[in-house]
Amino acid sequence: MTIELKVPENIINIAKTLQNKGFSAYLVGGCVRDLLMNREPNDWDMTTNAKPEQIVESFAKTFYENDFGTVTVVDEQETDPRLKNIEITPFRKEGGYSDFRHPDEIIFADNLEDDLSRRDFTINALAYDPLENSLKDIYSGLKDIKDKVVRAVGDPDQRFNEDALRIMRAVRFSAQLGFNIEPATLASAKNNSRLLEKISKERIRDEFTKIIMSPNPAEGIVSCEKIGILPFVLPELAQTIGIEQNRSHIYTVWEHSLRALQHGADRDFPFHVRLSALLHDIGKPKSRRFSEEIKDHTFYGHEVVGERMVEKILTDLKYPNQIIETVVKLVRNHMFFSDPEQISLSAVRRIIANVGPDLVWDLMKLRACDRIGMGRPKEDPYRLRKYEAMVEEAMRAPTSVKMLKIDGDDLMELLHEKPGPKIGYVLNALLEEVLEEPELNTIEYLKKRAGEMIELPLAEIVALAEKGKEKKEAVEAEELKKIQKKHKVN
Repeated sequence: MTIELKVPENIINIAKTLQNKGFSAYLVGGCVRDLLMNREPNDWDMTTNAKPEQIVESFAKTFYENDFGTVTVVDEQETDPRLKNIEITPFRKEGGYSDFRHPDEIIFADNLEDDLSRRDFTINALAYDPLENSLKDIYSGLKDIKDKVVRAVGDPDQRFNEDALRIMRAVRFSAQLGFNIEPATLASAKNNSRLLEKISKERIRDEFTKIIMSPNPAEGIVSCEKIGILPFVLPELAQTIGIEQNRSHIYTVWEHSLRALQHGADRDFPFHVRLSALLHDIGKPKSRRFSEEIKDHTFYGHEVVGERMVEKILTDLKYPNQIIETVVKLVRNHMFFSDPEQISLSAVRRIIANVGPDLVWDLMKLRACDRIGMGRPKEDPYRLRKYEAMVEEAMRAPTSVKMLKIDGDDLMELLHEKPGPKIGYVLNALLEEVLEEPELNTIEYLKKRAGEMIELPLAEIVALAEKGKEKKEAVEAEELKKIQKKHKVN
């Protein structure tokens, strides 16, 4: 099939180099699928009838250190990181998969058809000759793209027995692309779901991360549950299914968590916020109690239980320590923002100290996900703005003598004074001048002015200090008005 796709110049040059050496050259797999869908590929993979040694000999800079025959061609002049290293793999066919993960033997093939037959799904079993503008589509992958279908190449049982991670990949492509899994492929995925227990946690983690970062992560997690692979990915989440909440919730813990996650995706929140949204109530099944007093369920301390569970879950999935620490902090503190009218500014400062000034805004995002997940049409606008205003006010640098370029110790040394209220009066008097004219906040000026003040009668120094305190209060009030106006609260 002749079709013209937009291919970068350096890919064209690689194809020309191979062709001039007498070899074929095709783009293959996900990059072809993405081009056909008018998406920008993240990776550019090529295949050829040249053997690894012949590929290496054809290019100035390459590296080849793997068991699969893949040679990486390096273009040091390329500025786009996606195009700097292009992987070229010879046509190949594979022997058995006794471990359900890796081929027992790599066998180089003589033709493209054999290579495409080993691919996972029809939408990835596509090859494109960028010199001839020719699409090779022997498994009707283009039709499945148009029909929005994820379909295994050939026998789905065979594909999943070759590599059980393909079951998760089917879910991931469905969530990423908004496709449906074809019925026979779906049935086979269910029948072979237990094979996933043979897959390493690292590989499962990587696919799970891609599902979470897809446009439709909630649907992806639901698919994992329906297929039967959730117990091998996140068994603790499966335990939230059917757990009824108290009367303030209309959804079960499972449904609430999925809705919170999806809101994170809809708002394009970062991975750690989305993951926190999915796991923030993971401790509820273990902390659920029925109160005879209020005739309702309670979940006291579920954030503490969840904190410990999340640390273990993410450690088992081999996530980096930074991700683990961040998500654990968010889950542990997600209950903080309940009612802004009942929260003091000092309490807000404590939460900022607990999670850090950078993470506190992600805690606000998690709070929004939590509220949406409760079935409310949107986060209460006034409450959210009130939270934001309180956080900004708490994070604002306080107007105080600490702003000055000199401190009490400096003054005592300079003025040969002992500790006492007089030093405090001088500092407040200096603050009044700096608030009036910030450019005066220099060590040189403050020392000179302090020397002049210390010669004044004490009553006059006290009067200047009182003016400083009044100015400080006025500045703080004005700053607070600006914050409240910005967030439209009072």
